[in-house]
Amino acid sequence: QTGVYGFQVSVLQPATAVTHIELHRPEKRNAMNKAFWREMVECFTQIAEDPDCRVVVVSGAGDVFTAGIDLMDMASEVLHPEGDDMARTSWNMRRIIAKYQETFSVIERCPKPVVVAVQGACIGGGVDLITACDIRLCTQDAWFQVKEVDIGLAADVGTLQRLPKVIGSRSLVNELALTARKMYADEAKESGLVSRVFPDKVAMLAGALEMAGEIAGRSPVAVQGTKVNLIYSRDHSVAEGLNYMATWNMSMLQTEDVMKSAAASMEKKSPKTITFSKL
Repeated sequence: QTGVYGFQVSVLQPATAVTHIELHRPEKRNAMNKAFWREMVECFTQIAEDPDCRVVVVSGAGDVFTAGIDLMDMASEVLHPEGDDMARTSWNMRRIIAKYQETFSVIERCPKPVVVAVQGACIGGGVDLITACDIRLCTQDAWFQVKEVDIGLAADVGTLQRLPKVIGSRSLVNELALTARKMYADEAKESGLVSRVFPDKVAMLAGALEMAGEIAGRSPVAVQGTKVNLIYSRDHSVAEGLNYMATWNMSMLQTEDVMKSAAASMEKKSPKTITFSKL
């Protein structure tokens, strides 16, 4: 099934329980305009509540993943916020920034795992987007750039908060954010920004959909609980994470999925052979 969610984001369902979101503005290198920021929130809010979706794949149409923010489209709102004085203008600017932060925070809050597939350029807001996803894949020709300092601002919609959690080297994060240099696929893999590199876009999308199929074939109670607790543990101490996990599983272990999965394992069957109830 294929459907265009809005002007900038298309939604496809290539397999059972898998939703494929494509940034769909190839003539503008998938630059992020006002419609994009709004549609991503609407799209992921809907996906989070959709019992027929268990995993999401995000990709970009055309030869590049995204050129980042569309400066021409966004300039009026970002550079000239309304307000009768400095205080009111600042409040309005804070509201605008928070609204744009929500575009990527909604991906992280979505309990369904999100696999992102990057080809070609991933610039500025693209890095904000992919660091909010759970699994990152790219092609051999992919490159990543924290571009914001080159246009006179500090990245403000997620990169500076999430990239240090993704890449182990704080020094490398600082270098990328302060110099705006490009990071190519091999370095991205070596540093942990991506987990797999593919020779081309066709192979990458096939790999992403295969991985999504593996995730979708597992218990949605187990998968969604795993994502929620991985993110919670990232932002809390080990003791707090363990306590949250115990509270989480005191109810989640009381699911029929555990017995179904255990029985399949004993019979040497794949979890994908099990029919799990929708969640």
